[in-house]
Amino acid sequence: MTNDGYSVGDVADLAHVSVRTLHHYDEIGLLRPTGRTAAGHRRYSATDLQRLREILFYRELDFGLGEIASLLTDSADGIDERLRSQHRMLRERIQRHQQLLVAIEKEMEARDMGISLTPEEQFEVFGTDQVGGEWADEADERWGDTDAYQESQRRTAAYTKDDWAALKAESDAGLRNYADAMRGGTPATSPVAMALAEVNRQFITRWFYDCGYDVQRGLAEMYIADERFRKTYDDVEPGLAQYVHDAIVANADAHS
Repeated sequence: MTNDGYSVGDVADLAHVSVRTLHHYDEIGLLRPTGRTAAGHRRYSATDLQRLREILFYRELDFGLGEIASLLTDSADGIDERLRSQHRMLRERIQRHQQLLVAIEKEMEARDMGISLTPEEQFEVFGTDQVGGEWADEADERWGDTDAYQESQRRTAAYTKDDWAALKAESDAGLRNYADAMRGGTPATSPVAMALAEVNRQFITRWFYDCGYDVQRGLAEMYIADERFRKTYDDVEPGLAQYVHDAIVANADAHS
């Protein structure tokens, strides 16, 4: 930068755009430099750089150049109001991207589980988070090369939409029962909580693979060690992950 402002090359380097782009913005009146040298070279002021930042922000949000010109020209509230507007638009964009990311992750999870559903059926069945799929994923991570995991893959590959809907309903009911017991003050080591753990074990055995007590104990450890699993339970009731873990361990110990 010189005393008379930034050269077009300086601005191109600062903003990571091409000189050709800056020339184009000047030609269409979107960003005209404040000054010129005696030789006619463009000189950009700090105000020009601020306008360029706004232009590039709107370009990032996929606005056309004509729309951007209108946004910058029509705003009578000044830069503070435009910043608030940009902040709101960016938050909305981030939210849309987060929603898209969640949808993609769910589809990846479903494909890993071998779900044989149409896209419409997958959207319908997996409209909310589901615990059964997470159990299957955890089996993949810990026992991917075992007979138990291969059995899970064989079973789930043949499941229909109705099968998955029933599985999810049963999974949700099991989670609610755990939460109700905890809220009611039932100790995790009580016969009632241990019975719920046994239902949980039989659920996994019936739908995925033969879940022995040692296998279920390993899953219980993951429920509290892995933030993904802990969140699944604690979002229902704070502390529920630890409660489920303790109930499963107590039930496994009782059957040792």
